[in-house]
Amino acid sequence: MTYRSLACSLAFLLTLTGIYSRAESAEIKVLSSAAVKEAYVELAPLFEKSSGHKLSTVWDGTANIVKRLRGGEVFDLVIIPSADIDRLISEAKLASGSRTDFVKSGIGIAVRAGMPKPDVSSGEAVKNAVLAAKSVAYSSGPSGNYIAGLFQKMAIAEQIKGKVTQTPSGVQVGEVVARGDVDLGFQQVSELLHVKGIEYLGPLPNDIQHITTFSAGIHAASKEPEAAKALIKFLTSQEAAPSIHKAGLEPG
Repeated sequence: MTYRSLACSLAFLLTLTGIYSRAESAEIKVLSSAAVKEAYVELAPLFEKSSGHKLSTVWDGTANIVKRLRGGEVFDLVIIPSADIDRLISEAKLASGSRTDFVKSGIGIAVRAGMPKPDVSSGEAVKNAVLAAKSVAYSSGPSGNYIAGLFQKMAIAEQIKGKVTQTPSGVQVGEVVARGDVDLGFQQVSELLHVKGIEYLGPLPNDIQHITTFSAGIHAASKEPEAAKALIKFLTSQEAAPSIHKAGLEPG
């Protein structure tokens, strides 16, 4: 589907369902994990053009997002892993019943461009690649938490601890790999696919893969809850699926 046809389809969807009125245009403040950025950035201008609403979006790491919300910052819509959405709903930071699953993401592997490509076709091959690498990085988000546990399960955590870096919340592993700071990096597929200066090796093999669901939630103190609902409906529409797939994600 071309960009133009996608725009037309989404415009028709919004008009047909009557979820907006240009006379009631709003600024929707969004706080989101960068894991969904590639798909969101492609879809955002289509939503703005079709709805008349304006998006003001801030990108950050999941841990930082949770901290910001607990610290009192208010956004209309928040997009982070579903477990964190549920936790923030239970803390009354996000509105009860507002969780909507957006996309699913697997974990990918990358090396710096020009480096030899290790075999990562199986869990055992990934283990050997980690042991052979001079340095390894993973994120402080859900992918990194899983990888840290995986290394424990593989019984190599102690053996490699001197060469492993966990990037701070909001710092992209792909950028660290591209700079040459580390040889081997793990992060959400969508956060590696479009980074320049790296070689994306592929997703974790099925025997060790882990899928994270990223969901949207409306802030309990949102000033534009109806506009936020319109954005959620747009992002989770069938017509948005091509942009989601292109970003290395699956519809939620």
